[in-house]
Amino acid sequence: MNAVVKPETKLIKLDLGCGPNPKEGFIGVDAIKFDKVDVVHDLRKAPWPWADNSVEESNCSHFLEHLTNLNGKWERVRFFNELYRITVPGGKCTLTLPHWSSQRYYGDPTHAEGFSEFGFYYLDKNWRATNAPHTDIAHNENGYTCHWNCTWGYAMHQSLLVRNQEYQNFAMTPFKEACTDLVTTMVATKE
Repeated sequence: MNAVVKPETKLIKLDLGCGPNPKEGFIGVDAIKFDKVDVVHDLRKAPWPWADNSVEESNCSHFLEHLTNLNGKWERVRFFNELYRITVPGGKCTLTLPHWSSQRYYGDPTHAEGFSEFGFYYLDKNWRATNAPHTDIAHNENGYTCHWNCTWGYAMHQSLLVRNQEYQNFAMTPFKEACTDLVTTMVATKE
């Protein structure tokens, strides 16, 4: 008897909030139909038009700062939850945003609110259970359903790139503009 072979589902790569410059090899997604945007969708709204576990990799550069959780909007929580839903187990997202201490964050009038490194802790289901259960869907109808393993680093100010790592680490604390961007790799942890 021959076994029925199920065709492999082709996984996709998304560039979320790409504006007019989507990343090469990625499907460009934006709320505005720029020339190179492939899918027009407002990422503040769920559900997103992709199936569960259909995305192997995503890129999101300078978009998160346009979302807010203030005034009951829950846009950021919804963003992380939807991204998690469509990402395969072990799939990753590279997320880049202006560092909260950089003037780059404060110049654009469409930026909604700052986001710090500490916000990534809330994306870890185990951390939430111990430290902030009120932010989880189990206790908050608008809470997180995702479970991301996040690591991050920084794009440093040009003048610091020639300095040693010890000096760069020192500069991050007292010097405004030491960090220009926060660059995060998120990996979907699914049981």
